[in-house]
Amino acid sequence: MNAPLNHPLMMLDPDVLRSFVAIAETGSFTAAATRIFRTPSAVSMQIKRLEEQLGVSVFVRDARNVALTHDGEVLLGYARRLIALNREAISRFVTSEVAGVVRIGSPSDYGEAVLPSVLKLFAKSHPQVVVDVVIDQSSSLRKRFASGHLDIALVSCMKSDAPDRGEVMMTDDIVWVGAKGGQACLLDPLPLSMWDEGCVWRESALAALEKVGRSYRVAFMTSHMAGQRAAVLSDLAIAPMGRSFVAPDIQILDEDCGLASPGKYQLVLKVAPDPSPQVVALSDHFRAGFEHFSQTGAFGAP
Repeated sequence: MNAPLNHPLMMLDPDVLRSFVAIAETGSFTAAATRIFRTPSAVSMQIKRLEEQLGVSVFVRDARNVALTHDGEVLLGYARRLIALNREAISRFVTSEVAGVVRIGSPSDYGEAVLPSVLKLFAKSHPQVVVDVVIDQSSSLRKRFASGHLDIALVSCMKSDAPDRGEVMMTDDIVWVGAKGGQACLLDPLPLSMWDEGCVWRESALAALEKVGRSYRVAFMTSHMAGQRAAVLSDLAIAPMGRSFVAPDIQILDEDCGLASPGKYQLVLKVAPDPSPQVVALSDHFRAGFEHFSQTGAFGAP
């Protein structure tokens, strides 16, 4: 029997939902606790209360792994939407008076894909905040962030790297790409379009080629996504690229071309210690943007 319309329904605690999402995304109670600045025992208690409240198990746990149950998968979609809605409501009524400056840094690939939509929404909800942007390689952005010259940094790292760190916004495959119908992948030595030294895509790609003994030469050097795409589209070279950035006008090259997989990488959000209200607000916008991306495959309004 359904509860009457005036029956007081239980409310899901947003803090508990944030812990639940953090565990689902990191696959670890310990990693999730680090992300949300709580102890693992506190996070474990939150999930216990959540499961008691809902009457279902949301995680399957063993000595090494944490995985979502079917009910957990269903709840994850609701949790992300509720968190995004909560942020939207706070932005509408509370944060409009926040003012100041936020200094952010991003690699050029995410600068093109992420910043326009996120910063457009942020400008509407926080019109008194000035945003200064630096586009650079992840290695340089780490140094700027460590020296206090950036409040927020989006940086790439290999999935196998120890978290230095911050919050993992997304994990993606590094793939080899070339022009549709192109011949560059057949040449010997293999012509490559590469980012400058210090790029995780570059390091992983070269290691993959050396592993299979494939000779190569750097035919095109760039530090911007536009240059990378130009080299590929002209069939001047092939290039390593995040799968999320593969557009319809280029193709992923498979192992028939004698190319080994460069592996996976992660995009990490680094936020300065003791962040100001405007830094907290903008970092929340990035989180909401990536939550939306994880559900739709596109950046935009959650």
